[in-house]
Amino acid sequence: MRVIGIDPGLRNLGWGVIEAEGSRLRHVANGIIHSAGEDLSLRLVTLHSGLTEVIARYAPEAAAVEQTFVNKDAVATLKLGQARGIALLVPAQAGLAVGEYAPNAIKKAVVGVGHADKVQVQHMVRHQLPGVTFEGPDAADALAIAICHAFHMQAVRRTQGAILGRHTLEITAGQARIKRTAP
Repeated sequence: MRVIGIDPGLRNLGWGVIEAEGSRLRHVANGIIHSAGEDLSLRLVTLHSGLTEVIARYAPEAAAVEQTFVNKDAVATLKLGQARGIALLVPAQAGLAVGEYAPNAIKKAVVGVGHADKVQVQHMVRHQLPGVTFEGPDAADALAIAICHAFHMQAVRRTQGAILGRHTLEITAGQARIKRTAP
């Protein structure tokens, strides 16, 4: 399964694409979409068109976005929320289900500790994706988000297999359905 992780940012939106096959992970691509200027609407258009192009080019099957934390600057938090809206909208427009993860959950999935620093996260991303070169810190964070989502999806599949036995659970766009498989 191909997964895109998105690290929302108004000036720098990081993205990273991986492939997950069982417990194996492989780096596909990563990058940063830059927006500049003072006109917020034009910056959002830049993020939207750039992310749309990335999704069309790499054809992920699932997407994940980091949840926004609230900081002391309410205006900055609001602007980040608008960039995050683009990060949620574009994959949804492409028909992808979008997972959302808190920063501590991402760190715990990738490093094993919820309060790891950026250096530790980047080290573990390099360990799990040998040979990867980051386009920047935002791209490294996006790859960590993709890894977190891949691990989460693997855990869901294992759990559903253990619980449902001869049934499968299909989850698409927020709807779940139990389907009986052949004996």
